Amino acid sequence: MTVKKLTINHDNSERRIDNYLLSLYKNVPKSKIYNIIRKGEVRVNSKRIKPSYKLKIDDLVRIPPYLDGPLTHNKKISSYLIEKHTTKIIYEDNNYIVTNKNNDIAVHAGSKNGIGLIDIFRSKFGNHIELCHRLDKQTSGCLVLAKNKKSVKYFSNLLSTNDIKKTYIAILQGKFKDKKIIENEIYKNNLLKLKKSKTIFKLVRQLKNTSIVNVDLHTGRTHQIRIHASQINHPILFDKKYGDKMFDNSINLNFKKTLALHSKSISFKDQNSKIIKASASYPDEFKKLIKALK
Repeated sequence: MTVKKLTINHDNSERRIDNYLLSLYKNVPKSKIYNIIRKGEVRVNSKRIKPSYKLKIDDLVRIPPYLDGPLTHNKKISSYLIEKHTTKIIYEDNNYIVTNKNNDIAVHAGSKNGIGLIDIFRSKFGNHIELCHRLDKQTSGCLVLAKNKKSVKYFSNLLSTNDIKKTYIAILQGKFKDKKIIENEIYKNNLLKLKKSKTIFKLVRQLKNTSIVNVDLHTGRTHQIRIHASQINHPILFDKKYGDKMFDNSINLNFKKTLALHSKSISFKDQNSKIIKASASYPDEFKKLIKALK
């Protein structure tokens, strides 16, 4: 048996090492994965890491040779799932695909998600397809995928320079008024590593006890919109991490409650100076929610 070494590409950057390994080794107990990480038997760039370590592009992950079970790169995916998700494409050219992601699927497979959206698109179009960015599992709307590494890298550079315009629609708790510009710094796991962030909330319509807002995202921090909405005391409805559980429980619906956040549109200039614009229609659940809240 030999040590396995895996190089992290853009598709898996920013994923936690534990979730990455759990998605690769489906038949290995979760406890074993955590145990080998804590013992230092999984290393990144020859260094010990914690289960919460976020992977970076070109990281070299060392996997111990005794780790049982095959890698699950070639997953069998039903024709139903392929049809359900790949018919939601709203833009496509030689370099990029923009799809209207459903709010019932994660972009990556993980310990709780047997199949990710990226697996479905690779099953349909080939293993060269890569994610350009991410959306939370319960966030619907515009998601960009690339057909080649050059396009992934170019899009990544646009993200780092904030040259991509992303607009969301959210339903917030309470009576939101007019417009708010939030520039509170956000940290991930470490208070010493604060990151600049900017979100602009603008009222679209007030409902009975909630408000529909347009959200312009000027930076792309993890959970940025959800955190900033909570900080201004107008959390997004049905946000299990940053929301108001008591308020959410007071809303009676005859359908499933999911995060009230939708990526409405995205626009950017590609490597050939072509302006790419895409808009995603609301999912049925979002429309039903607005109607129920009037």
